[in-house]
Amino acid sequence: MTWLTLSLLLPSCSQDTDPLVIGFWNAENLFDTDDDPNTNDDEFAIGGRKNVTSEIYELKIKNSAEVLADLDADVVGLCEVEHKWVLEDLDKAYTDRDYEIIHYESPDERGIDNALMYDPAKLKVTVSRPIPNKLLSGDKTRDILYVKGKYAGETIHIFINHWPSNYGGRIKAIPKRAATAQLIVREVSAILAKDTDAEIILLGDFNEDPDEMNVQSLKAVGLTSLMEPMLGQPKKGTYIYRGEDLFYDQIIVHETLKDQNGLGIEPESAYILDLPKYRQQEGKYAHYTFRFWLGDTVFGGYSDHLAVRVNIVKK
Repeated sequence: MTWLTLSLLLPSCSQDTDPLVIGFWNAENLFDTDDDPNTNDDEFAIGGRKNVTSEIYELKIKNSAEVLADLDADVVGLCEVEHKWVLEDLDKAYTDRDYEIIHYESPDERGIDNALMYDPAKLKVTVSRPIPNKLLSGDKTRDILYVKGKYAGETIHIFINHWPSNYGGRIKAIPKRAATAQLIVREVSAILAKDTDAEIILLGDFNEDPDEMNVQSLKAVGLTSLMEPMLGQPKKGTYIYRGEDLFYDQIIVHETLKDQNGLGIEPESAYILDLPKYRQQEGKYAHYTFRFWLGDTVFGGYSDHLAVRVNIVKK
């Protein structure tokens, strides 16, 4: 195959348009220090079980800003954040960019929400709304965040997800994630019914690997995980549970982002922010993610999840 033929097959960024770098990170309990009487957040409040101080909060913000600097994304989806003003503190601490923030309070019992921070010079947001995730069990969980925007003259639909975790038992959690997956399927189907060429991307902590049932069910509407090809690679993943590397943090794209029209995925750009400082380097838990909290003790790291990103280009 000649170089010219290969260049025609691969999507590329136009000469005058930089890629749109889209990332996601589970910030691991990015709480403020106030006790919200409407949520179960008192352990992170001053005077609570974790003995949080203003200095501990400032360290959490500082370390989180370091992750954003290393991720260096134009658009960042976040989960496990409590209030908008926490994100405002984070934006102030990350001085390389001045993000706009999209955040809605959700009914999650712990008060954690999904959010989006974005560079308005790169993405023009036209619509945003929370999508309530009403579980049949009656459990209150975080909303899905939907954002519609314009990049390089093209419309892109972004969904920020934090699917129900296995806390309380995996068997009970799978149906909750199934209901969440079907909610996404309905939302995406509604978009595609109006525009069959819609560019759609899902970011999030899905609490499942790409090859598990509920993530796989998204293929019914043309959605596939960019992390699926990474499965089985040694010492690779975004989260560790009982010594097992897992790909819970994913970027899932619609097949229209893989065609030759509109927007596309820059080849080989799907990336896990897996720098040595984000993992423990020695001892019994070497290779485990370097988290900020270890139970009620400040461990002093970043998060129990690694961040991910991908480059979107104009074809």
